[in-house]
Amino acid sequence: MKDLKKLLQSMTLEQKVAQLVQITYAHISKEEAEEWARRGVGSFLHVLGDEARHLQKIATQSGAKIPLLFGIDAIHGHCLNKRATVFPTQLSMACSFDPELIKKMGRATAREVSADGLHWTFSPVLCLARDIRWGRVGETFGEDPFLAGELGAAIIEGYQGGDASIIACAKHYIGYGEATGGRDSYDTSVTYRKIKEVFLPPFARAIEAGCASVMTAYGSIDGTPCTADKKLLCEILKDGLKFDGFVVTDWQNVGHLIRDQHLAKNEKDASLISLEAGNDLMMNAPEFYESMISLVKSGGVQESLVDEAVMRILSVKEHFGLLDDPYKQANEDYLACEEHLRLAEEIAEESAVLLKNDGILPIERKYKNILVVGQSADDIRCQYGDWTYFSHPLPDYEQPPHRPYCTLLEGVRESAERLGCNVVYEKGCEIESNDESGIEVAVKAAEKCDLIVFACGDNIHLAAEGRDRADVTLTKAQNQLFAALCQTNKPIVSILVATKPLCIPEIDRSSNAVITNFNGGMFGGRALAKVLFGELNPSGKLPISFPRHVGQQPAYYNQLPGWHASSYVDMPNKPLYPFGKGLSYASFAYSDCRFDVQTLKLKVTVTNTGVRDGKEVVQIYFRDLVSSVMTPVKRLIAFRKIALSAGESKTLEFEFTRKDFSLVNAQEERVTETGEFEIMAGGSSDDGDLLKTNFVL
Repeated sequence: MKDLKKLLQSMTLEQKVAQLVQITYAHISKEEAEEWARRGVGSFLHVLGDEARHLQKIATQSGAKIPLLFGIDAIHGHCLNKRATVFPTQLSMACSFDPELIKKMGRATAREVSADGLHWTFSPVLCLARDIRWGRVGETFGEDPFLAGELGAAIIEGYQGGDASIIACAKHYIGYGEATGGRDSYDTSVTYRKIKEVFLPPFARAIEAGCASVMTAYGSIDGTPCTADKKLLCEILKDGLKFDGFVVTDWQNVGHLIRDQHLAKNEKDASLISLEAGNDLMMNAPEFYESMISLVKSGGVQESLVDEAVMRILSVKEHFGLLDDPYKQANEDYLACEEHLRLAEEIAEESAVLLKNDGILPIERKYKNILVVGQSADDIRCQYGDWTYFSHPLPDYEQPPHRPYCTLLEGVRESAERLGCNVVYEKGCEIESNDESGIEVAVKAAEKCDLIVFACGDNIHLAAEGRDRADVTLTKAQNQLFAALCQTNKPIVSILVATKPLCIPEIDRSSNAVITNFNGGMFGGRALAKVLFGELNPSGKLPISFPRHVGQQPAYYNQLPGWHASSYVDMPNKPLYPFGKGLSYASFAYSDCRFDVQTLKLKVTVTNTGVRDGKEVVQIYFRDLVSSVMTPVKRLIAFRKIALSAGESKTLEFEFTRKDFSLVNAQEERVTETGEFEIMAGGSSDDGDLLKTNFVL
């Protein structure tokens, strides 16, 4: 173990400041990268394999000989490496409501990242997705703070625990997804009380789980950029939550203070603001190096402030063993190994959500000829979503996809062959095109078939970082294709392959069944096909609500009461599909919901009343009926996924603390107030799915 204080004292000012800089490898020459390594820069990002090992050798033989920290956007697997396992996206895996499964995914990702000689992933995303116009909805765990916190803690424990551990990074701190108009990196006009009430809990849970780094958001809170907000970074995060890791800015956040947010007039100003606010490592900010050295030498900033940030970075490097083992490399056999591929398929299966079924599913032998139609059915780029080797760090959408994977079409063909059914495929139209020339061919094929499987959705050109949408319906040609298929009067099962919820009321109205698992990763298509044919009994639940129309937002379930009208004059107030919703080929009944106020324990009995074995996600919500500040109409405080055989009953017990029923008051203090509460148990957030009982604290 290194004596960090002694190490810090031995470093020159230049070596210290270099530790606070992260350099992007993809945007500079090899010679420039080598020079930064010789200077003793703290971190590189987007370096893989041999290049990383080469730079590490230079760094550990130069200057202070402090190892580099290599970061990578391993958002849903080590997906920037085409040989690695591509897991379902965060939004997709959140449909599983299974923390243990997601913890395993974090462990698998850590092994594959380590196999490339890397140490750090910029994950999990703990932003809340409460406006589906925002381009980065698919990177989140959905709309609920409690669910995001539990799943985030699970993946962090996976990343940072066991063999070949890597450093996790909770992001984007904070309120990033709540920006006005769903505009990426824009201003979020909320109070600090609301931050603490709604957006801080997932980060608090992440820190409780030991998360070693936190990334500041691009945006601003009520006009103050998060990069410049000392109250957010020091008072609330470091002092309030006792966070002892390091804070890293997002991409070029230091420069954004000058160019986009106009808070600083030059690089020195921006560098000073960033460091004084509480940022420790400056991502893709080479200008910080010369600026901060000059500021310290001129007396513009105390060197002790630099020392504090350096110590945080060195402490994390020491804690994860990098100062003793700079290469810290796992076996390359981990990349897409059989264990990880099986896990990716299991997560895809557990994340499949059946949203509508009029009885047509599962598919039976009577459907001898099946038409699969839509680009999404056979385009792995649609199925993978963002942050893969197609899209980052330098987009190359045309490069051939790397096997193994299974698209929806391939999965349907596999399952249909077992039933002796014939499968025909027609693209019909492109997702991004209004060209309707292929619709006629698709309709003619439909007329010869017994069943239509309509694949629809979006792709990463329509939803990703910096790609917000005002119109979140299907693109025009997809709508025209669907309308034409409906005219054939053939039964239709619609499959949504998309980065996020879309406004699809007509799809819901005119389809016999609707299924999604968003971006299901390598084997998302096979999982969806297994649901279609009944080989898999779906158990996924929605971590996010589907609005009927973009103007119906916000549609999240945990809204405040008090809407004078209670609904729009031209549209219901309920979402198309609410948070927590998900159907099954089994059926579940809830009974005997009892809460013991002395022990703060809830008991509820769940019975599988169907004829098939199945899994149910039991969800517990509560409401504070009278409080000093307005509180949501309901709030998730527990969930558990259980397996029940046909006819089986289980009585579940959930134990709570008084803090579980707390709120943040007008003084920004988290307190549990006395009074009457309502507690609810059921299969979704919809009132019709919940048993309710009252208690008094």
